[in-house]
Amino acid sequence: MSDIQPLAHRRARGRGLGRLAALLTALAVMLSLSGTAAFGAADVHGTALHPVVHVPAKAIDAVAQMQPSWNLGNSLDAPTETAWGNPLTTKAIFDTIAANGFHSVRIPVTWGTHQSATAPYTIDATFVARVKQVVDWAQADGLYVVLDAHHDSVNWVNNITTDHDNVMARFASTWSQISEAFKSEPRTLLFESINEPRFPGATAAQATQYLNELNVSFHTVVRASGGANATRMLVLPTQGGDGAQPLLDDLSTTINSLHDSQLVATVHFYSYYPFSANLAGGTLYGDVAQKYLDESFADMHDTFVAKGIPVYLGEYGLLTSPNYFHPESVERGEQLKYYEQLGYAARKYGITTALWDAFNYLNRETLQWRDPDIFAMIKSSWTTRSGTASFDKVFVSKSAPITAESLTLNLNGTHFLGVWQGKTRLLPGRDYTVSGTTLTFTASALTRLVGDRAYGTDATVQARFSRGVPWNIDIVTNDNPTVAAATGTTDGLTIPTQYRGNNLATMHATYADGTNAGPLDWTPYQTFNEAFSPDYPNSTIVLTPLFLASLRDGVTATLVFHFYSGQTATYKVTKNGSTVTGTVG
Repeated sequence: MSDIQPLAHRRARGRGLGRLAALLTALAVMLSLSGTAAFGAADVHGTALHPVVHVPAKAIDAVAQMQPSWNLGNSLDAPTETAWGNPLTTKAIFDTIAANGFHSVRIPVTWGTHQSATAPYTIDATFVARVKQVVDWAQADGLYVVLDAHHDSVNWVNNITTDHDNVMARFASTWSQISEAFKSEPRTLLFESINEPRFPGATAAQATQYLNELNVSFHTVVRASGGANATRMLVLPTQGGDGAQPLLDDLSTTINSLHDSQLVATVHFYSYYPFSANLAGGTLYGDVAQKYLDESFADMHDTFVAKGIPVYLGEYGLLTSPNYFHPESVERGEQLKYYEQLGYAARKYGITTALWDAFNYLNRETLQWRDPDIFAMIKSSWTTRSGTASFDKVFVSKSAPITAESLTLNLNGTHFLGVWQGKTRLLPGRDYTVSGTTLTFTASALTRLVGDRAYGTDATVQARFSRGVPWNIDIVTNDNPTVAAATGTTDGLTIPTQYRGNNLATMHATYADGTNAGPLDWTPYQTFNEAFSPDYPNSTIVLTPLFLASLRDGVTATLVFHFYSGQTATYKVTKNGSTVTGTVG
């Protein structure tokens, strides 16, 4: 994945549990594995004891046992382990992951930054030892581990199009060294040949051939290295980690040609692109995004799982969310609906899923989930469904009389139980009504909930269902947002904005002739946080240098800011040289 990095000022600092606490946690986790693990002997390096995990003989059964999985992103795949804002990896991180119900981890590693660029392409022994230490820590918690070659794909492997023989030699040498270093590791360690391989400038046929060469070379080198590598499960990717059917078919052809029952297909999934990045109007997790997910998982199932080949969804998430260092680009409730459906689809189609976590979910300094509600939805989705609703907010106008407001319930196979505010149950008939799947809050209940009608969230209630996690609904007082005139430069334009209880959803940008304004010329709805970004604490909207540089000189663009309440604000922007002027539309 293209890495989502936190703000540069967040410096890494190690923090972990004490040795005794870590050992007790590890013991508790391993005892909770329902008899699937027991302690084994210490290895020759004197590292932590490996539990003996009973790995099923069939790869499809073993990969099923790996569900769910988690990624240690932006650590060993970074230029140095702390370069991208995470602290040094500790045993306590894996204790936490195992204790929270994960059964496997993917450890992305970029080997090339610790390797000579010329033959014999030697990998630094100290770095190999550090990777082995981290792998052993994870396995000591009874976790399966997937070990890959990560940004090597874009740092040097993609040069295969112009430097074929040297790249193939380096690739074979890299995996020969990795294989030798880990040949005695138990079968709970899997190797993944290369992360998201792409081949710039290659034709489709050439790209297919290049990836086949890499995967076959990887298979040959690992199997020839002997030891446990002779039967180790090996993970082979599609081009770019993409789940498009032609690319699934290409990988299927490669796997079938190798006649090896211990192969695993891997794909990555970051949802329907307009929703995942909030562009082209993809502000809600609607029918198109839901259909895209279901069809993508069905394709993976039909191509591989139905034929006995396991699928490891090596990364999943959203491209830019959650992000606790920038304004949230994907609305939080819409994120929750995505995670809920993804967990269900994984169970429905027999796919093991690995959450991509660069820094977004687990705070590796505090070992706490940054957003417990998001993690609760993800965790619940591993075993059951949760009810949701058409939105997670009810907007109540401050400048108008309060009237009844409705949401549509998404039952997802559950039964609606009622609405609570804290420990107090709202009364059916008096506070709300339900007709089919329409939940309506009465005017009297909303009047009580908004209280003094201050702008923003005045109360939060919960819709509860027979299974899964409750659905939080914010009761929000709002009015039409306003924007004001401003001047700036192409380095940025800051627009004074009175949000009045609203959250920005997207920005529509066009010229008077009907053409689109902005870096995305194929849609008027520009990318959240790339073309524009809200600054709620300072009551502004910022137009970025990227957006302003794309404007036609001397031609006025009309911007329409859309808010999740359904309200809008119109604005005019004109660039003249390096000067930018904004006026109210």
